[in-house]
Amino acid sequence: MDVHFTARKFRARKELKAHAIASVQKLDKFYDGIVRADVILSFERATVSVKTVEINVQVQRVTLAAKEHSEDYLKSLDLAINKLERQLTKYKTKIRLKNKKTLRRVKRDVGSSPEGDEE
Repeated sequence: MDVHFTARKFRARKELKAHAIASVQKLDKFYDGIVRADVILSFERATVSVKTVEINVQVQRVTLAAKEHSEDYLKSLDLAINKLERQLTKYKTKIRLKNKKTLRRVKRDVGSSPEGDEE
């Protein structure tokens, strides 16, 4: 998996960057078809400093995204990772069911074909 890290409007500490990359790489245990992951950290200075984490994960033909806001980057990162875990498991089961339906249809078509039409 190719992981890209971006920090907007600030310079990220090495520990934060390492934690973010390690957390995203752990998503491989939920689905091993992840091609690329983009981690984007940013913050807003309205009245209270709000930290935002956005993670975009590209699997074969689909892009899954999670965006979380909180007062701490680590908390936002963990919440976004939890969202992506749910999305990946849902995507994986959806793909498996699709493959099972195709397999059943092929077996049914092969099983119903006339084999003994010789007279």
